[in-house]
Amino acid sequence: MSYLALYRKMRPKNFDQVVGQEHIVKTLRNQIKTDRISHAYLFCGTRGTGKTSTAKIFAKAVNCVNPNDGQPCGECDVCMDIEKGSAMNVIEIDAASNNSVDNIRDIRDEVKYPPTEGRFKVYIIDEVHMLSAGAFNALLKTLEEPPAHVIFILATTDPQKIPVTILSRCQRFDFKRISASMIGDTLKRYMKNEKVSVSDDAVYYIARAADGAMRDALSIIDQCIAFYFGEEITLPKVLEVCGAVDLSVFFDMTDALFKQNGERCMEIIENVVSNGRDIVQFVNDLILHFRNIIVSLSVPNGSNALEFSEESAERYRKQGEEIDKGFLMELINVFSALQGHIKYSSNPRVILEVECIKICNPVGGENIEQLKAEIRNIQKKISDGVFVSEKPVSAVSANASEVLENLAKPKPKAVPEDIKTVLGQWKNFADDFKIADKYFILQVKPRFLDDKFYVVCPSKGHYDRILRLKEEIEQNLYKKYQKEFSVFAVTQKEFERKCGEFDMTDVQMDFDIEEEVNSKIGDVIWDD
Repeated sequence: MSYLALYRKMRPKNFDQVVGQEHIVKTLRNQIKTDRISHAYLFCGTRGTGKTSTAKIFAKAVNCVNPNDGQPCGECDVCMDIEKGSAMNVIEIDAASNNSVDNIRDIRDEVKYPPTEGRFKVYIIDEVHMLSAGAFNALLKTLEEPPAHVIFILATTDPQKIPVTILSRCQRFDFKRISASMIGDTLKRYMKNEKVSVSDDAVYYIARAADGAMRDALSIIDQCIAFYFGEEITLPKVLEVCGAVDLSVFFDMTDALFKQNGERCMEIIENVVSNGRDIVQFVNDLILHFRNIIVSLSVPNGSNALEFSEESAERYRKQGEEIDKGFLMELINVFSALQGHIKYSSNPRVILEVECIKICNPVGGENIEQLKAEIRNIQKKISDGVFVSEKPVSAVSANASEVLENLAKPKPKAVPEDIKTVLGQWKNFADDFKIADKYFILQVKPRFLDDKFYVVCPSKGHYDRILRLKEEIEQNLYKKYQKEFSVFAVTQKEFERKCGEFDMTDVQMDFDIEEEVNSKIGDVIWDD
């Protein structure tokens, strides 16, 4: 016999072998034992959670000659035929390729004939959400009132695409994602039966990588066995097959980010890429690493929550004690946003490198996140009773100390007269910005309406640029006028709507923007 893939070889043959779906197994067994079998079932859940396997076991159990406590015996001719896939009374249909009205009409014509053996004729329709609207309508009447000898089992990964008229005629069972610990324990038992040596770290990494799908876990470990046939399967070997990186890389990367060592970050990314690892997977695992550190510090029994060995959990705790928890949470936010950009980028490495450089080498020395980190560090030292020198030890510390001092002093708020002063000096105020930013600031129109300072943008591009510059504009206004201004960026359309709500005489105009731009800028095209 030819080789059989592990996920097919290890397919459960009775309800006891189904992993992680006890709530469904118990219900189905009780229905069989009490002869309360429904005519239609809907099995929902993500891939690899046992929907089709459970449907086949149920088909065996309802037709078994010698059932035992709701379980199929697995030895009678009916059970053997269903297991081999040769049973005439169990019909599996792939709705993805048989989704027309004619296919359903064939089923409707066949259901009237009784089974050749056993009690029931069972139709298992996989990926039922792929049926066309016409096919669903053709199935509707048959599903509502089928012959007494027919059972329909509909399986899908996308139940929201199924019409409510179909849903209301089925008993719905939701298959849960299987926990990593349960997948890991099952894999170890399977590997023991297969006489394959595999380390615990390798097993539990595969379990986490499977993302709740038993079939995915079996496929990964099957590939590892083929690649390292006759050898022990260890974590480095699994990482090699999966295109992932060693866990120590994430500890090194976290240290480098916390210490703002940009050179080390570049070295790590270079090693990841040169070893053929996937950048998207690397970012995903890095976010999970930050989460694991936070959990190890927050949860008393971190090893259970992390689904790691106690040794690995202790390593997370040790790193967490050296790194501020708030900094880790900020990293999760930054890299989660980065995750969305990387997926659709043609050059994810560049995006990752730029983000790491921004964290380690903030432009201008006044990066807000860096200052926050310095402030937290100073506060932690004060709370721990460590003497903090009055003289800043670095430029960043100087900025952090200045921010702390400024936070303690209330800033005077700008009054309407201050805003009107700015409107008259807007073109001079724009000189304080970089040339590319100055171009946009000269093109927008500052306005005073309802005691508020509006910056009116002629296009969506200008609006997005001003939003990015908003904090810098407010900071420069404070430096120039020693008053705290609140700037509101709006589009031209939005501002016109606001003007309709007030007397237009209240709107203070400034200089002729178009004339000023033409005189200052000319026909030069600036980079965004």
